[in-house]
Amino acid sequence: MKHTLTIVILTFNEEANIEKCLDSLATVQAPIYVVDSFSKDRTLEILEQRGIPYVQHVFKNYAAQRNWAQANLPTEGEWVLHLDAGETLTPQMASWLNESFDPNRGDVDGYMFARRTIFMGRWIKHGGFHPIYHLRLYRRHLGHCEDKVYDQHFVVDGKTEVAGTNVDMEDTVMNSLRDFTVSHARWAVFEAVESVLAQEETGEVQANLWGNPIERRRWLKSRVFQRAPLFLRSFLYLFHRYVVKLGVLDGKEGLIFHFLQGFWFRFLVDSIIFEIRQEIRTRPIEVVVREKYDLDINLFLNQESSIV
Repeated sequence: MKHTLTIVILTFNEEANIEKCLDSLATVQAPIYVVDSFSKDRTLEILEQRGIPYVQHVFKNYAAQRNWAQANLPTEGEWVLHLDAGETLTPQMASWLNESFDPNRGDVDGYMFARRTIFMGRWIKHGGFHPIYHLRLYRRHLGHCEDKVYDQHFVVDGKTEVAGTNVDMEDTVMNSLRDFTVSHARWAVFEAVESVLAQEETGEVQANLWGNPIERRRWLKSRVFQRAPLFLRSFLYLFHRYVVKLGVLDGKEGLIFHFLQGFWFRFLVDSIIFEIRQEIRTRPIEVVVREKYDLDINLFLNQESSIV
């Protein structure tokens, strides 16, 4: 696989996660490059100890950082695999990359992998959380990350397919409940502002009930969830995940996860949407976003932002 695949990892203060991520890549026959957003912990020290090359680049949002990395890193491979520092490869995925992935196969331009969500040490298998597919491996010249501030996906101008059963990634979504709630509170603002500006789901991934797993998920979000009434949809979504999709089988960890991520987070997004709509009756949205959330509206308009 030498010179055909490059692995790109994004980091920012990831000393708690980066070693596990790199350990999972130890057997994969491909060079690794890291783009760091000026970490202040031991992340860079760990990378230097392991001989992993890195560059630093100011973080605007995930899509911009991923696309910058793909365009600017001195990579040679035709294929690129994008990871976050909190993600790891299962042994099955590492084996698939080494033994089953054929970079010369001409009829496929990208591969989707199911992601296992690990919360409080438990794999969240129910509630519709597995399998959820993510496109992460593709021919570099045909793919990029869609320009969205939140809930962005990679898109490929070509044919994609699911890599295979159990060829999964793992995503450890929290180091503490404090980190989980703080990060989700920030993401709630991003999604709410984006929703108010667009009034509907944006992005390059097509909402298609009959498409691939990612397109179907975008269809359910944009055509069903986002068209439901504010606040009510949070209760309905929790019921769907916890009862209909059997999230109750995920134990106490699942109860915490499904309630916080499936209800509290979605209810918070709706509350911020409601707040913004109330405020913009009397003043411009760019003023509301700046004063209430300390964000530059240009962050959501694909323009240069004054806030890092």
